[in-house]
Amino acid sequence: MTESGNSSGSPRAQETSLCIPTSLHARAKRRIAVLEEEVEILKQDKVTKQRKTTYYVSQGRAIRRMVALYTPIEDLIAENDRHCEDGDSDATIEQDRHQRGYIELSKTLPWIHQKLTSLDHEESEDMLRKGGVDSARGDDTGTLKELVASWVNIDCHPTPLIRTDDKHHRGFVNDACGRMLCPAEWRWDDPVVRAGIRDRTTAYIVSENSWPLFMYEGYEASVKNLERGLMKSKLLVMGFKAIFTSPSSANEADGDSPRDCLHCLPSTLRFLPLTMNLTLFLLVRFALSNITSWRTVDADFDYQLFWNNIVDFFEDPPGPAARARVHALLEWWTRQVSDC
Repeated sequence: MTESGNSSGSPRAQETSLCIPTSLHARAKRRIAVLEEEVEILKQDKVTKQRKTTYYVSQGRAIRRMVALYTPIEDLIAENDRHCEDGDSDATIEQDRHQRGYIELSKTLPWIHQKLTSLDHEESEDMLRKGGVDSARGDDTGTLKELVASWVNIDCHPTPLIRTDDKHHRGFVNDACGRMLCPAEWRWDDPVVRAGIRDRTTAYIVSENSWPLFMYEGYEASVKNLERGLMKSKLLVMGFKAIFTSPSSANEADGDSPRDCLHCLPSTLRFLPLTMNLTLFLLVRFALSNITSWRTVDADFDYQLFWNNIVDFFEDPPGPAARARVHALLEWWTRQVSDC
């Protein structure tokens, strides 16, 4: 017995195989509408993904500002893994620095490991190394390039004034910038010192092993006590506020604004992260120099070694008295940025 319902020759099969002629133009319009809808869905998915990645890129910007200026973040994570497996009994000075950097990383971005697991390779790479991490320093140097010149013009009244849009006439060729960059143990007003620095004679090599005057309160240092006033300059305080709050808030370092800065600061900045200071010192030094693009070595001055010296000053003080002075210095900084 034949089952007519399953036969291709049945009336039902013949009925469904037929098509009702419609306008070619109408069919094309409907197909275009479907495709446009699919494209719109894809666009929305892409925007959602871009927003997610952009958010983590912006979060990654904090790494260079608040955690480590030079060390790759992957090295910090790897050092923590090594620390967990092998302990710290045989750790080198560099490994100890990396571990302290990792601890600061986990405080600054406590979600980082969970998010790196959920992001794909391209997104995580962008967050850690490319769009976020590397652009932060470029933005900060651009911000301070003009502002530092303006502040030095106001404080030092150089003739001629320092151009805010040009770095070629800064550095030691400029008397005002040269004074700020001069090592604290030398007197810039001494023509022998000034000429020796500019000529890079062996007796006056400016290296990362000296504290420059721009880091001192009143831009003056005591040869008998080189820690007095160190890292308390108005230039540093204004630079901090320009980068971590807003350029206009830098005026508050001079008491020009009646606002209570504590209410203007993000909550994460009310307890001053150490590395924010460390990054700032290098950025201000770069703004005073005549080099036009960021590089690790400027003549005889190595920025990375300078960074390490500052890290050691804060994190590895030699004894309880030095630790107490560092603690007092950090408390001073917290007051400067949270109380006008």
